[in-house]
Amino acid sequence: MEFLRILEGIRSPFLDTVIALITMLGEETVAIAVLCAIFWCISKRIAYGICVAYFLSGLTVQGMKIIFRIDRPWIIDPGLKPVPSALEHATGYSFPSGHTQSATALFGSLGTQIKNMPFQIVCFALLILVGFSRMYLGVHTPQDVIASILITFMLVVLAVRFFTGEKVGRKRQIILSSILVLYVAIIMVIAVGLYSTGKIEEKYLSDCLKAAGAGLGFAVGMFIERIYIDFSVNAKNYFWQALKFVLGIAGVLIIKEGLKFIIGTGLVVDTIRYFIMILWVIVFYPLIIKRFFTAIVSAKTEEEKVEV
Repeated sequence: MEFLRILEGIRSPFLDTVIALITMLGEETVAIAVLCAIFWCISKRIAYGICVAYFLSGLTVQGMKIIFRIDRPWIIDPGLKPVPSALEHATGYSFPSGHTQSATALFGSLGTQIKNMPFQIVCFALLILVGFSRMYLGVHTPQDVIASILITFMLVVLAVRFFTGEKVGRKRQIILSSILVLYVAIIMVIAVGLYSTGKIEEKYLSDCLKAAGAGLGFAVGMFIERIYIDFSVNAKNYFWQALKFVLGIAGVLIIKEGLKFIIGTGLVVDTIRYFIMILWVIVFYPLIIKRFFTAIVSAKTEEEKVEV
């Protein structure tokens, strides 16, 4: 807590604003937008590496949160005051840091896969800055941040090593997807078990089930896309790439937010909503891309042009 007190002592309105902008890089919305842009328009191979690390680490962090159930810093030490603007997204238990996990999975995966030194420096600097921002804002301890970085980066290395590749055979893809489904099931069982025994509240169960729904959607969608769809990221020109991205993101937002007005909210429907949202990203929208946006190329594809 002493380090957080030091950071509390250097706060200023200007720094609060700058750090609040940095911490947004670890939010779900940013990760979704970047992942969709890469997956639909740049490189499926790189995107799959990021996604596997993102969902595995997200499930792991959610599981650890409800297992250890460590309170936020200002609850442990009432004398420590967080930056008020950070409280909206500082939900759930403290250990490990979810924002740091998201940033490490995203930027760590990019830096690991794209072999360009200046780019790698920027990526790793960003994930460190996001972790620092969580401490500056007073919503996480150094232990929360360091544990999140170490756990997530380990999963980044595993994801890049085993889940990427130009072509993945049907048998290997079944194994990979099955591993993800099994992991989702384990986290769901732990969460439901803790909730049924009264050890966690419904809101914590909800966070775990959303992560499980998204993870299950990715596991199923990855198998379907790689084996049966295999769309190309190429488009006729930059205008069509931009249009492809805007329309796809609109679909994500409609499912993520608009579907609430149709099916409502709750433990089951929120899980289904996140499952459908990821299927849109990986299965349904790629079918539209393959039909209306794909440009035929005779030389190297856009994915082959990405320096890795």
